[in-house]
Amino acid sequence: MEIKTICVLGLGYVGLPLALALDKHFKVIGFDVVSDKIASLKQGIDPADEWNKEEILSSKINFTSDPTFMKQCECIIACVPTPINKAKSPDLKYMESASQVIGEHMNPGTIVVFESTVYPGVTEDICVPLLEKYSKLKCGIDFKVGYSPERINPGDKEHTINKVTKIVSGMDAETLEQVNYVYSKITKTHKASSIKVAEAAKVIENIQRDLNIALVNELSIIFSKMGIKTKDVLEAAYSKWNFHQYKPGLVGGHCIGVDPYYLTHKANEIGHHAEVILAGRKINDNMYKHVVEQLIRGLNKSGKVLQQSTVMVMGLTFKENVKDFRNSKAEDIINELKSYGVTVYGCDPLLTSEITQKHFSVENKEMHDLSNIDALIFLSPHNQFKEINFERAKQQMKNDPLILDLKSTFDEKKLSDLGFSYISI
Repeated sequence: MEIKTICVLGLGYVGLPLALALDKHFKVIGFDVVSDKIASLKQGIDPADEWNKEEILSSKINFTSDPTFMKQCECIIACVPTPINKAKSPDLKYMESASQVIGEHMNPGTIVVFESTVYPGVTEDICVPLLEKYSKLKCGIDFKVGYSPERINPGDKEHTINKVTKIVSGMDAETLEQVNYVYSKITKTHKASSIKVAEAAKVIENIQRDLNIALVNELSIIFSKMGIKTKDVLEAAYSKWNFHQYKPGLVGGHCIGVDPYYLTHKANEIGHHAEVILAGRKINDNMYKHVVEQLIRGLNKSGKVLQQSTVMVMGLTFKENVKDFRNSKAEDIINELKSYGVTVYGCDPLLTSEITQKHFSVENKEMHDLSNIDALIFLSPHNQFKEINFERAKQQMKNDPLILDLKSTFDEKKLSDLGFSYISI
């Protein structure tokens, strides 16, 4: 079967870059259930603000929320989120709904590929039965499945989809070659020996990063109790050729803080308690408490009364220069500060006041409106914050102002010379 037309299901941070890349080589149907998103894309507007109008409008993608267009496609690629629930167990509702809509509209002979991060077995054990149920077709006879995990890093203009190796896999040798044919048109590929191997490879990528960050987070907690600057320790250690460069910080977003729970869930099902992975998760999930503790200590040292203190949290999205606020640890920081009786404002030029009020329960103030603020916490240092005139900010803020610079973005000496108390993690 020759693949001429491809449907990309889900046009978020993962699906849209993929659709735009494939558009150069295939006829592409861009499907999303969110009709407002489709309307925006037809006007050349990316709701995630990752792609400009010219890049979108110059494509030939047929953006639609009509699933019947899937019948035109020899290949359907599903790019949907895989969150966790309140119990920190995998929530596969998007995978399941994608499988249903694909099953209801695909033709015999279709290859279905999933890109979502999951534990080994989800594609074949959960998605395939749903595809069969809703299509009334038999996998392996009437249609085939593959898996190629996404490697999109929102906001990263260096490691774009055409510059990273893509893992590809298929349920059999023929499917593997067809999946590889599609992805090799846009980037280098690595053929995994099975779908489960590809699923496992993806999930451990994020687990490894999570554990490395957990290590430096724990070190930063220890060093702060010893009165040692973590930044200075790491800079000294970086001088050794094989010391890996990780920095302490908050782990949020839709991947690193979520994906480890997928593998630990599966591990529990097969009778193994994943101690190391969960230990790393516990450290990173609770790192916000250490950040707040450092701020409270700084306020106390300056003679501030907590119940009379006002703090502005700068950057509420999960990382700098990205509009995505899913699983942002800013919410935990805000709630923890409020529990001490601190008045909290937010400041994020990438988010609307409606979003900050609804999801973070704070007013979204302008970054130059710093009157009567005791402390600034820079969580996600967006490029816009580089425009702040700290000399003027010092004049606007209350006496003995404090800056907590989570990612050591600003010059400590310059801020200290201006009269700020400066804290880094």
